[in-house]
Amino acid sequence: MCGANRLAGKRGVCGAADELRVARSALHFWEEPPISGEAGSGTVFFSHCPLHCIYCQNAGIANGQVGRDITVERLAECYLELQSKGALNINLVTATHYAVQAVAALDRARACGLSIPVVWNTSGYERAELVRALNGTVDVWLTDLRYARPETAKAFSAAPDYPEVARSAIAAMAQSDVQVIVRILALPGHVEEAFENVAWLVNTFGERVTLSMMSQYTPMGAFPQHPELERRVDPDEFEALLDFVDSLGVEEYFWQEGEAALESFIPDFEACEGV
Repeated sequence: MCGANRLAGKRGVCGAADELRVARSALHFWEEPPISGEAGSGTVFFSHCPLHCIYCQNAGIANGQVGRDITVERLAECYLELQSKGALNINLVTATHYAVQAVAALDRARACGLSIPVVWNTSGYERAELVRALNGTVDVWLTDLRYARPETAKAFSAAPDYPEVARSAIAAMAQSDVQVIVRILALPGHVEEAFENVAWLVNTFGERVTLSMMSQYTPMGAFPQHPELERRVDPDEFEALLDFVDSLGVEEYFWQEGEAALESFIPDFEACEGV
């Protein structure tokens, strides 16, 4: 949609050209319980990102500094290696800008015995057309819904259309017959938008989607223009958010404990593990 001809070597808004770049392929134990279980989720972190958030915890990946260029064939091998290690699923983290290659590798791996489910782990900045095109490929949608207001999305992610795009994508996900988990990241100074998004999700989809309430925001630097981002979410703010979810009659959802908002929970990607 940004108009870059990546096949000609140009780079898109995501930062990627036509090469496939992966930062990590390894078992991951810190997703929602049904995703990680005890065996771990077979997680592939793709380099570059179509949504460059100023507070990104994985900025080295998002800007492409961390990662290794690999072939589709090697990516398929990564999937199979994760399965051989006992992974419960293949968890593709921000594969949006590599959708063609990621799916081609899945097809190749399935022809060679890949049989575990596929999780599409996304920021939510997805075209509804892509969501529908992935029907039959994706078994679990694990998506964010970060902002409710265009001005916040513009200030923090240079994407004022994020609320509209993400809600349209979630609606397309909810029309499929697979599990949809929507993550609500509470941002300091903007927790009211989490309230708005929760209300919209519950009123629109009811039990069709599962909420995952996240308190893991970790300040990674100074933000002179947005000093509210220089602190963690106050525990009382997050508790009020959980109380709101309860007040809507939601009986089953996920939520994070306070320890998730620590830098020790952010994986070290420098070694390009498993790629």
